[in-house]
Amino acid sequence: MDTGLVFFLIQVLNGVQLGLLLFLVASGLTLIFGIMGIINLAHGSFYMLGAYLAFSLAELCGSFWLSLLIAVPLTVLIGLALEAALFRLLYTRDHLYQVLLTYGLILVFEELRSLIFGDDVHGVAVPGFLEASIPLTDTLSYPVYRLFMSAVCLAIAGGLALLIRRTRLGMTIRAGAVNREMVQSLGIDIGLVYRFVFALGVALAAFAGMIAAPVASVFPGMGNQILIVSFVVVVIGGIGSIKGAFLGALLIGLADTFGQVYAPAIAGMTVYVLMAAVLLWRPAGLFGRAGS
Repeated sequence: MDTGLVFFLIQVLNGVQLGLLLFLVASGLTLIFGIMGIINLAHGSFYMLGAYLAFSLAELCGSFWLSLLIAVPLTVLIGLALEAALFRLLYTRDHLYQVLLTYGLILVFEELRSLIFGDDVHGVAVPGFLEASIPLTDTLSYPVYRLFMSAVCLAIAGGLALLIRRTRLGMTIRAGAVNREMVQSLGIDIGLVYRFVFALGVALAAFAGMIAAPVASVFPGMGNQILIVSFVVVVIGGIGSIKGAFLGALLIGLADTFGQVYAPAIAGMTVYVLMAAVLLWRPAGLFGRAGS
């Protein structure tokens, strides 16, 4: 096979893999914003939290898989605790209060990270049986672990779609995104829905950080980087839309990857140019509701 074509296909795989990882983060962000009405600037910190948990627990347990089994339920508990202690106070508050509190949480998470783990860059070893690469040409190959990441993200995306579209809970979540007052008037405990949505969003972002750790390293400020791009994904896809987050994440992943490879001088602005083009075409995002 032609080397140029193989190189292009590798970049497509890299773009899809990045897009799927962004989807895990952005899906939680769009659910929290769309259902709860919370602008959560600290969402990227949950991604960082997952990466550092994977790093520390893998060292402690000696197993990456065991660290995931421990870290995922732990992040759910952290999400429930944060919702009960802090975010519950913001439901009826102005967005300015939400921005101030969640920005403060970023500072708290960063300081705790610095005190506990220091400011060094850490690495997480790729699990043994996923260390191999698939040879594509004499000089080009593709890591098995990246394919594994894409497969896991696709499985989670499929499960999330089934949850939102095919279950009673999903129906309640969708209804809450459209009209929270109507859901409450039907006798549904909207507070319970909020707790579930927030814990799910935290777990998705943290899990993204966990599985990204072996290929992206674990370093200070990593949550802030992905937060900005995740907000772009949410805006492109439409606030509250899981389908929009999925498509928007793939578009951003491909745009960023090909921008870095073929136009590095302007790579930093490719995702924002794409966002501007989408918003000129559909001001509410690809699957957003007009006026939302």
